[in-house]
Amino acid sequence: MEWLYFPVQTQESAYDMRNIRLTVAYDGTDFFGWQRQPSKPTIQGLLEAELADITGEKAALVGSGRTDAGVHAANQTANFKTSCSIPCPNLAKALNDHLPASVRIKDASEVAEAFHARYNVVSKTYRYRILLAPVSSPFIARFVYHYPYPLDRAAMDKAAARFKGQHDFTSMAAKDSPKSVEKERESASIRHNAKNIRKVYSSRLIWNAKTRILTYEVRGSGFLHHMVRNIVGTLIEVGRGALKPSDIPPILAARDRARAGPTA
Repeated sequence: MEWLYFPVQTQESAYDMRNIRLTVAYDGTDFFGWQRQPSKPTIQGLLEAELADITGEKAALVGSGRTDAGVHAANQTANFKTSCSIPCPNLAKALNDHLPASVRIKDASEVAEAFHARYNVVSKTYRYRILLAPVSSPFIARFVYHYPYPLDRAAMDKAAARFKGQHDFTSMAAKDSPKSVEKERESASIRHNAKNIRKVYSSRLIWNAKTRILTYEVRGSGFLHHMVRNIVGTLIEVGRGALKPSDIPPILAARDRARAGPTA
């Protein structure tokens, strides 16, 4: 997963505080997602604890997005404010010296006071990898979804293109997303759920015949909880013939999670 941002010029703050942007990569297998949780290992919780030890200050880390349990990141961006004077390269090195090998700080830089890792996002990219091989190697098992059955990749590619554009993605949202499907059904109105509207800039499948990995790559303004996993589950239904590419627009229009495929 990787995010894109508006460029932000570094400027001096009126306060004796620095705004530090971190670019983080992690193997999320052993974590309960990004967001801090009581008594559970999370990426945010781990980084905040290490930052507190290094800077001597309580850190409030803002992430560009919340990844689910087991989800990995190639370029997750976060920022925090500190009065600590440690140079950014030294801060990144100190963090990497303390962090487990599954979490790495790729870059640390001082940015403008107004920079916010969540609110300045231009786009986010997710890649979901499906291994279409009889056996999954233990060396890649953490990073792929193993599906050892035939799939119609051409049909899936056509279906993937139907997600491009601005849509109400309620049918692809987890039940705990804002204003859930159940609440939507209670209303006599058929208005779109504005909180579930997202814009998808690209939606495509990439096939690697050598590795037999089919990658679903989607770039958008943002994503609902489980949205990408539910899209992938729906694409697999298309691939095995249970749904057709032409079914995607009606599924989105229905704003009904039950109409889409299972969560991958």
